[in-house]
Amino acid sequence: MATLLRRDEPCRAPLFSNRLENDPISTYKATNRRVVYAFESSDADFDCQRFHLQIVSLNDMKRSTQHHKRSQGVSKMAFGFFQLRLIATLLHRLDKSADLLPRPAKSLIVLGAWLGIILSMDRAAASQPDRPNILFCIADDWGVHAGCYGTQWVKTPAFDRVAKEGLLFRRAYTPNAKCAPSRACLLTGRNSWQLKEAANHICYFPAEFRGWPEALTENGWTVGHTQKGWGPGIALAEDGTPRQMTGIQFNMRKLESPPTSSISKIDYAGNFTDFLNTTSKDVPWCFWYGAIEPHRDYEFGSGVAKGKKKLSDIERVPKFWPDIEEIRHDLLDYAYEIEHFDSHLGMMLDELEKRGQLDNTLVIVTSDHGPPFPRSKGNAYEMANHVPLAMMWKNGIQKPGRTIDDFVSFIDIAPTLLTVAGLSQEKSGMAEVTGATLTDIFQSGVSGQVNPERDHVLIGKERTDVGRPHDAGYPIRGIIEGTWIYIENFESSRWPAGNPETGYMDCDAGMTKSVILQHHRKDPNDKFWDLCFGIRPPEELYDLSIDPDCVMNLADLPKAEAEKAKLRNRLYAKLMEQNDPRITGDGVVFDAYPHATQSNVGFYERFMNGEPVKAGWIDATDIEPTPGLEEKRRNFEAQNKKNKKKE
Repeated sequence: MATLLRRDEPCRAPLFSNRLENDPISTYKATNRRVVYAFESSDADFDCQRFHLQIVSLNDMKRSTQHHKRSQGVSKMAFGFFQLRLIATLLHRLDKSADLLPRPAKSLIVLGAWLGIILSMDRAAASQPDRPNILFCIADDWGVHAGCYGTQWVKTPAFDRVAKEGLLFRRAYTPNAKCAPSRACLLTGRNSWQLKEAANHICYFPAEFRGWPEALTENGWTVGHTQKGWGPGIALAEDGTPRQMTGIQFNMRKLESPPTSSISKIDYAGNFTDFLNTTSKDVPWCFWYGAIEPHRDYEFGSGVAKGKKKLSDIERVPKFWPDIEEIRHDLLDYAYEIEHFDSHLGMMLDELEKRGQLDNTLVIVTSDHGPPFPRSKGNAYEMANHVPLAMMWKNGIQKPGRTIDDFVSFIDIAPTLLTVAGLSQEKSGMAEVTGATLTDIFQSGVSGQVNPERDHVLIGKERTDVGRPHDAGYPIRGIIEGTWIYIENFESSRWPAGNPETGYMDCDAGMTKSVILQHHRKDPNDKFWDLCFGIRPPEELYDLSIDPDCVMNLADLPKAEAEKAKLRNRLYAKLMEQNDPRITGDGVVFDAYPHATQSNVGFYERFMNGEPVKAGWIDATDIEPTPGLEEKRRNFEAQNKKNKKKE
């Protein structure tokens, strides 16, 4: 029930305190223009504690209603009911206000109430976008390489369009640069160290953590996906049944002839069309486009032969890899697979436009983490965690074409989608999210830094692959703030990319990995092997303004001690707030969580005992030719000859 308070009654938490303070209603007699009322409401369907109306001008009233609708996510229907209740309450109380106002003034206010409230609230409601449909597009292992980011050797017209007609985020990061834990953060709105088993790659996903696609499904949305959703791993409900983490699968359509032998045969755009054919205009929908490009393997030389690229197109090779022909080819092959992902994105946008649904669809395009190269994927550096991100919603984003410099984390995606869907935390059934909605950026109309509180992101990892003794991980926590990145390696005596004798299993096989390993076997002092595979110090500190590749560690320099201490203190304070077991003294729990692929459990010990084991993401030549391991390596090669695949 909405209740009108007289101005001389207490108004506890006004939204517009600067206008209400010291403003008694009796000033109407003197100025003949200003009346202020405050409203309280306890209606559950409205979910607001306070609403303030100032009859000064239609613009003021419009701003008030817009602020309320943005902050509470009220539907037009609920807002309309409130409008009628507000009018009735206002007129009822004005009728009893003869002691406050002269009759002519009261008559004017009654008339103004009818006209002003109806017109201004209708206009405010009309200016708010309808609840949008959602197209969520996520590539597999794509770094910040796109035309709109200034990359000349990758052509991404569809992604560039989303950025041009929406928002381009320049500082978006995943908390964990590995497929399954990164996607777990994205789905739940929580950092990986807050997700128990789901902090690890290829895990048993805890039933207690629900994702936003499941929340949308349970609240009446039509939700579907193509190809890769959350994974790899096993996700079961409490009753043991498989969970539809990203909705119903749409994989029936196949390509007659994929561009290369390593690109998926799934027709992503065709399956999206099939999904749209199942939807209704009366029911909102959400589709997860989960490509498996540009995940390895690649068809070597395809970037040049089929993508018509040149090795000289690449402006520079990162300083942690040698700048040689083979690695430039590897990068162009990676680029060609990005372009395949982008081409299907373009077809999906065209399909929405053809159906007249593009304007009220929130399109989000990103990747789960950085490229599948040494010192990137599976690590915790700038290239590993920095992801592309663009969003377009023609009916809901103010002043499209903006570039955003706020630090944004994957944990911000879930609360953003819950907000635009009009779902409260409680109604979603999700565990409490750690991230914050990005809808303030949608509405701001400002480029650059929009929210000064978004000045950092947290990153880290636990077990991102097997291959170390006892299936141990390589635990890291870090913080990126301004131009600085601070990293703490909690078990720095372990091999960061996995043990050499099992093939550095925390790094996918590929041309760049093979070349660096070959060079190291010829020259044990090779600096590139040391950067990509060597033992690392307990702490790392990099200044991204002068060292974007993170190769000059400043952690031990006295001149950087103050900056390092500041970042470490902030990192630890945030992690303590989030009850991170790695900080509270129970970090061993992450290594104790079981791996979900039984054939890989205890891989190190089984391999060292001569058991023929499989691991499709490394080559036999990745295994270091250590004396006594030759027979084991031959066994591995025989078992894995036909087992290479994308995850």
